[in-house]
Amino acid sequence: MSEVNTIGLDLAKNVFQAHGADASGAVVFRKKLRRNQILTFLATQPTCTVAMEACASSHYWARKITRLGHAVRLIAPAYVKPFVKRQKNDVADAEAICEAAQRPAMRFVGVKSEEKQAAGIVFRTRDLLVRQRTQAINAIRGHLVEFGIVAAKGPFHVIKLTTAIEDDPSTLPESARQILRVLVEQMRSLDQTVALLDREIARRANEDTEAKRLMTIPGVGPITATALGALAPPVQIFKRERDFAAWLRLTPLQRFHGR
Repeated sequence: MSEVNTIGLDLAKNVFQAHGADASGAVVFRKKLRRNQILTFLATQPTCTVAMEACASSHYWARKITRLGHAVRLIAPAYVKPFVKRQKNDVADAEAICEAAQRPAMRFVGVKSEEKQAAGIVFRTRDLLVRQRTQAINAIRGHLVEFGIVAAKGPFHVIKLTTAIEDDPSTLPESARQILRVLVEQMRSLDQTVALLDREIARRANEDTEAKRLMTIPGVGPITATALGALAPPVQIFKRERDFAAWLRLTPLQRFHGR
């Protein structure tokens, strides 16, 4: 049997699928593994390339597998999809990952350290809370429209809505007022938590040399500066400035078709 050159690993919560191929792409093995078997199995394999989709838990597994001596490659799911040959399932996905990883022009995602992943949690938490706050505001706005109370869009105009709920007893039935106060309290609680996270981000920006340098750019504040440091890939992977702009989605999609 040929020696395995590349292993495609389809990640899951409990049951993983591994697809091993030699240097020519021929199948060496197809194997189903439980979570606690992954590292033990890979430790018995010769040093090779282990490829995974860049998805939930992929960076964790990449760090663990790298310590075994293997070269880990993370691939964006959109780049794996064209290689799925038949109906989508774990076996087909693992094979597609393996085949994609063997393509010479394939682009890979850099593996993040624990520190970088931890630094990004504050931004994802803040984004979640801001969306929840927006949902609460929209719910208040929608309910009050049913009673003829309308305010312009935007957080600045929310005070008109809260005033109608808390200070004007003639505008709403008491049964509605009691429930709407719950939404107002939730909105204010989210406001306080978001403000707390903003202060934490500002503290990190003031302690980070890279963030301070980024904040010298007009229009770049503490949130943007620290977010770039925590969430952006290493600058070394970008060949030119335009590539970084494309990662930020600041460049238009190309839809040109040659004739």
